[in-house]
Amino acid sequence: MDRPSLLQDVQQRMTELLRASPAADIERNLKAMMAQTFQRMDLVTREEFDIQVEMVARLRQRIEALEARLAASADTAPTAPRQPG
Repeated sequence: MDRPSLLQDVQQRMTELLRASPAADIERNLKAMMAQTFQRMDLVTREEFDIQVEMVARLRQRIEALEARLAASADTAPTAPRQPG
């Protein structure tokens, strides 16, 4: 048996051994349990989070622009004389 095929054979046998071991079952069970936990936590993806952050930034800019317009119009609006009441 030549060296490369011997290494491949050992690697294949180790892979099969690990698949058949209890460690593989533990790993599968742990992954399933983690997936269930994450689903219950109602998490969002990074992409969804980034979209929301972008939307909030745009809304903040719009609010600041509206506040500036309101302040400018309040400064330029003629004040009506107050009538005694």
